[in-house]
Amino acid sequence: MMKRIFALVALSLLVMQTANADSREHEQLKRSIIKIYTTAAAPDYFNPWALLNAKQLSGSGAVIDDQRILTNAHVVANGSFIQVQRHGDAQKFRARVEFVSHEADLALLSVEDADFFEDTRPLDLGELPDLQEEVTVYGYPIGGKSLSITRGVLSRIEHQYYAHAESYLMAGQIDAAINPGNSGGPVISDGRIVGVAMQTNNSQGAENLGYFVPPSVIRHVLKDAEDGAHDGFPELGAVTQSMESPSLKQAAGLAEDQEGALIVKVFHDAPAASVLQPGDVLLEVDGYPVAADRTVEWRENQRTNYHYAVDQYHVGDRLPVRFSREGEVRTAEVTLGSAPTSRSLVVGEQFDQRPRYYIYGGVVFVPLNMNLIKRWGNNWHSKAPIDYLHARNRWGDAGRSELVVALKVLPAGVNLGYHDWKNWIIDSVNGQPVKDFNEFAQQMESNEKPYVDLRDDSGYRMVLNAAAARTQEPMILQTYHIPHRHSPGLFSTLAQDSGE
Repeated sequence: MMKRIFALVALSLLVMQTANADSREHEQLKRSIIKIYTTAAAPDYFNPWALLNAKQLSGSGAVIDDQRILTNAHVVANGSFIQVQRHGDAQKFRARVEFVSHEADLALLSVEDADFFEDTRPLDLGELPDLQEEVTVYGYPIGGKSLSITRGVLSRIEHQYYAHAESYLMAGQIDAAINPGNSGGPVISDGRIVGVAMQTNNSQGAENLGYFVPPSVIRHVLKDAEDGAHDGFPELGAVTQSMESPSLKQAAGLAEDQEGALIVKVFHDAPAASVLQPGDVLLEVDGYPVAADRTVEWRENQRTNYHYAVDQYHVGDRLPVRFSREGEVRTAEVTLGSAPTSRSLVVGEQFDQRPRYYIYGGVVFVPLNMNLIKRWGNNWHSKAPIDYLHARNRWGDAGRSELVVALKVLPAGVNLGYHDWKNWIIDSVNGQPVKDFNEFAQQMESNEKPYVDLRDDSGYRMVLNAAAARTQEPMILQTYHIPHRHSPGLFSTLAQDSGE
């Protein structure tokens, strides 16, 4: 009897010791969860020489190796002043962005005062759990000062559109809401980081669905950050179509037991241009067979877009591909390159940089991009000019890679008759087609004709007197309180592009 009692006492002590150890471990983990305060001043794309009013934002992060803090890019985007605070502390420390990947919505912060990392333990990066496994999300939602800990079940892993930069990468889905302030907080399993909370699903009917950046994407960004230069995720540069139609398979020369993705477009300057061509069928990427719906089995019984295979590589790596051309199966390697800012004529949303603009004769010219379109607010899909929205569906090419618009006219004598013109897409300058914004600015700047003749693709014209534009320029800038007639560095960039 006494032996049994001693055994029970020993077991109770062991349980208590284990519980105390787990409690200490959990408290230590919580010390590594960081609250981030950001003062963000975004550019005003309606008035590209100015900034919008600064906003105070907050988010979450986690301490990782080399005294760095891992968080979301959107937590610190356009940040002019960043502070960080440890769990349980009142003091805030100044921080700065060491590396940022907007397409992956990830950023690495460093802290000026090394004392900040005392009594914190860097969290290791773990492996993605299996579906239906429970994970824990740590963070400071809705700007609260106390650490919030929520649990959810991993319900899905596949490619998703990242809301921050509209990129298309792998993401994990959990049945726990990710609220404002939670962004950047770690998703934890077995004491390791298995994701970074980034966004929630606000679709009608969706409840408590959150998304996080998975370990494969995090590792890619950490590897990219090693040299401090941002290369991003590499580009293949081919547009594909699913081949679930039997007739389409036959027309492409595929056998009944073959599946793949039809190549419908290859960009002229893309890595794939040296290997693939329209009409080819992509059969395998890095050894992953491509199904008719353009997916690959990346883990047993789990499928996602074939871009998963490309995303595992870095710029400069050689990607093995297998494809069919007119029924003949071929193999090759594609040397992957950096993805351009955008393949669309409307450049995707950019962060941490000032807008480009050029003023001539009181007309404000800017490149068309998503930053400008989104200035129409959350309902930009219906409120932005229809020509801008339609342009989003047009691919750029060697002849035109960017659209230029006359954003507005600052009324003056030189532009009389055009005072109500705005949001006008320009097709040519003095009969010469517009390739991109930089070339447009150079065409305007080097004009030696008495007039500048601007036209759109319908033939409408804006004609400005060149001499009047030059003489009235100082008065226009002074009247409308504009510090410079063009964005900083515009013509120095042009000189570099021309090799001067």
